[in-house]
Amino acid sequence: MTNLLVALILVIAIIVIVWYLVKKLAIIVVNAVLGLICLFLINFLHIMQWMGKPDLGYDIPTLLISAIGGVPGVLILMLLSILGITI
Repeated sequence: MTNLLVALILVIAIIVIVWYLVKKLAIIVVNAVLGLICLFLINFLHIMQWMGKPDLGYDIPTLLISAIGGVPGVLILMLLSILGITI
């Protein structure tokens, strides 16, 4: 009887942990997609050229920062470009 109770508690704990991780993963994926969409829109609309700076481009470091950092990552890339720091 106690083995069944322990197994049931472990199964419930594993389900709760997996649910939490899937929920957090979904938020991370949405943030990454929004970051890449923002990068595309900034380059497509030439927003950086309005400020007299070249577009951010689509090289590997820029894409990685946009995908990992999401929207804040794109904002950091814009700020670095405005300050003249290239990546």
